[in-house]
Amino acid sequence: MKLFLVAVGFFVATSGVSAYADLNYPWCAQYGGNGSGGGLNCGFSSYAQCMATVSGIGGFCEQNTTYVPPASASHSTRRR
Repeated sequence: MKLFLVAVGFFVATSGVSAYADLNYPWCAQYGGNGSGGGLNCGFSSYAQCMATVSGIGGFCEQNTTYVPPASASHSTRRR
């Protein structure tokens, strides 16, 4: 049974499924800082969502410079 679980885990890890696609959002929250390290979370779809997260805990929001919008369906080259 352990060998089976290891094999399944290996398959899932190497299947080419990218977690990056789930992290492709346009807004980032920069927490804390001030020499204490802080953190960065680029998982927000709107500025308001990001600001609601940092309010009360400190930090600020900025645009994600690595954000790539999803491809538009209207620009598809597939023939119908």
